[in-house]
Amino acid sequence: MVTKQKQKGKKQNVVEDKKVPTASSPSPKEGIVMHAGASRNELMMTAKGRGVKNFRVLNKQELNEVLKNIGDQKAVDAIVAGAVARWKSGWGSGKDKAKAKS
Repeated sequence: MVTKQKQKGKKQNVVEDKKVPTASSPSPKEGIVMHAGASRNELMMTAKGRGVKNFRVLNKQELNEVLKNIGDQKAVDAIVAGAVARWKSGWGSGKDKAKAKS
């Protein structure tokens, strides 16, 4: 004889989404001033949220400059282009690097 067991329903935890009011966030054209001890990771996440291209190759100082000048697209493009050129110069064959040293 087979007995049937009652299945108990599991309680589901309800998580409420806590949203920050969007009125306090600056517009995309305004510069962002991060606190003095902002880490590079915090700056990178902010730059990513603002739509900065190639934000991963920027150093901390360049990230600060880009976030301050976010409204001036020419300045941002110039900073990013310099960082990309510096990053690309580090990649090459061993022969090219040996020639550059001598």
